[in-house]
Amino acid sequence: MSDVRSALAGASFEGIASVKEAGLRGMISFRGDLSASKVKAALKAVSGVDMPGQRGCVVNGQSGLAWMSPDEVLVMVPHDEADGAVEKLNKALKGQHFMAENVSDARAVFTVSGKHAREVIAKLAPVDMSGFQAGEIRRTRIAQVAAAFWMHEADALTVVCFRSGAEYMFGTLKMAAQTGSEVGVY
Repeated sequence: MSDVRSALAGASFEGIASVKEAGLRGMISFRGDLSASKVKAALKAVSGVDMPGQRGCVVNGQSGLAWMSPDEVLVMVPHDEADGAVEKLNKALKGQHFMAENVSDARAVFTVSGKHAREVIAKLAPVDMSGFQAGEIRRTRIAQVAAAFWMHEADALTVVCFRSGAEYMFGTLKMAAQTGSEVGVY
């Protein structure tokens, strides 16, 4: 078995905001009828949280659910529990039309925090950050990389991208967080 490692071994940067690789997180891409009670119950059983609404994200520690599209959620669990969570979903939803895939090792996770965290993201993503609130998620691009991000606190965001773009993402977030680069909009 290979050594499981995060994409950038906990790289961090301090500027107008703190940018950190958040380490390993279990992530399951789930597609199915998100309005079905059986699906909601199975997802709650593995994540410990209720189904979020459109563009919503509910996270409790390392576990949570993030709305990705009308038929897709990102299920988050501790990294070492992802395979077991997929098995639980497969068992609970046997006979249903759905897909549950462990994508944990194909993703990189970052946090951007501090007084100017919102500004750092606004420089890079085509999202109006002025009304963006804790519990919201956007699936978009950050510079040239497909990404999703959510606000988990008033001045803290989590960014997820493909692991293959991790180095580019970190460099881009660092550039937008350079000391002296405040825009002063938020």
